[in-house]
Amino acid sequence: MQTIKVNFNEVTGKIKPVNAVNNGPAGSKVRNTGNAKAYEEARFPYARLHDSAFYNGYGGEWSVDIHRIFRNFDADVNDESAYIFAPTDTYLQNIMAVGTKPFYRLGASIEHGYKYGTFPPKDYLKWAQICEHIIRHYNEGWANGFTMNIEYWEIWNEADCSNADGTNPCWQGTRQEFINFYCVVSKYLKEKFPNLKIGGPSVAWIGTKLMDELLPAVKEQGAGLDFFSFHRYAKKLEEFGGDILTVRKRLDELGFTNTEIILNEWNYIKGWIGDDWRYSLKMEKGLKGSSFALGAMCLGQALPLDMLMYYDARPCGMNGLFDTDTLKPLKTYYAYKAFAHLRELGNCASMEIDGENLYAVCATSDSESAMLITSYNDDDNAPKKDIRILVTGAKKGECVKAEYYALNEEYNMELMREEYFTADTFAIRLAIQNHESYFIKFVTEN
Repeated sequence: MQTIKVNFNEVTGKIKPVNAVNNGPAGSKVRNTGNAKAYEEARFPYARLHDSAFYNGYGGEWSVDIHRIFRNFDADVNDESAYIFAPTDTYLQNIMAVGTKPFYRLGASIEHGYKYGTFPPKDYLKWAQICEHIIRHYNEGWANGFTMNIEYWEIWNEADCSNADGTNPCWQGTRQEFINFYCVVSKYLKEKFPNLKIGGPSVAWIGTKLMDELLPAVKEQGAGLDFFSFHRYAKKLEEFGGDILTVRKRLDELGFTNTEIILNEWNYIKGWIGDDWRYSLKMEKGLKGSSFALGAMCLGQALPLDMLMYYDARPCGMNGLFDTDTLKPLKTYYAYKAFAHLRELGNCASMEIDGENLYAVCATSDSESAMLITSYNDDDNAPKKDIRILVTGAKKGECVKAEYYALNEEYNMELMREEYFTADTFAIRLAIQNHESYFIKFVTEN
């Protein structure tokens, strides 16, 4: 029998925004269409704007990307008429309307086919000035804009990405050209907006030369790095942990001790080609995908990571949150909705796990405590586990009621059973199948 020890009397920190996503709701809250209501109820803290231009509901080919907003690079950066803001305005307003904060990726969507927006800008400083005006439009009201107070601004996406044939779908220049470009843009934007978080570069892989060569250049040129973003797709959760620790160690070695670490693209992937790819897409939309997602959030909470952003909430093949056709919630959505409740409680509680392939996170407030747990093994035939959970500190009155909400093939985080305890420390038993998850809420009753 495997054991989890939870002590709600010991607070280890705050519940982090590891339940963030890429992209916003598909539809409008104002018009009560699409998934805006469900999106709002999930309480995603941030939505990263990447590959947004692939979905017409977000504004399509006119939205978000720098070359889509400022379509003639030879135009005057100070000329308001040179910018097409309207589609992105609507998209960002829809994100803000459901209580989610935009995380703006400055750059271009991935280009697997014809290359247009992923070439190095012919003038790095001018490109930075275009970004400056976009920031001022959304934060300072420039060009009939807004005061959205968007805090995070990310420079580019996956300049180190590589396809099986060796082509790069995200950057058509050399590695050194990207390093020069990044440093020019980062330094300029940080000088203009010292109170904003300017960072990037959302590397596709940890361990590539881009990360090893970019970080020293940023330090040498004083370009600044408020956050370092990277991506990871995997079938084993421990791969995330290794990358996170590697990034933190390297940043600290270079003196970037205050730089946030943001894993802002991730999902379950068995493989990128053929049957492995088709299997991956199927699993992302089912119970296995939900367990993988919850396990990743649990790891993100436990490790030195500041934010985790699931790819993708946009209607597409890799969206395990909402059905692509109906926009109705899928299994992973319910894991996110439950995690949002932990963030509302606020404080992360102490926990020890004695067992394998078990992932959990616990939270507490003055009046309530709760925990999420999942059993994740990439082996689809892994057996069920019998778990003993030893709970301390959940009782804040005469007795405590434990409510068990299950996420499995039959239940979507719905109440299965209740138990009452009067002792300050008590044990509960749980039989959990592989890829099954539970949300256990401890409610004080007087």
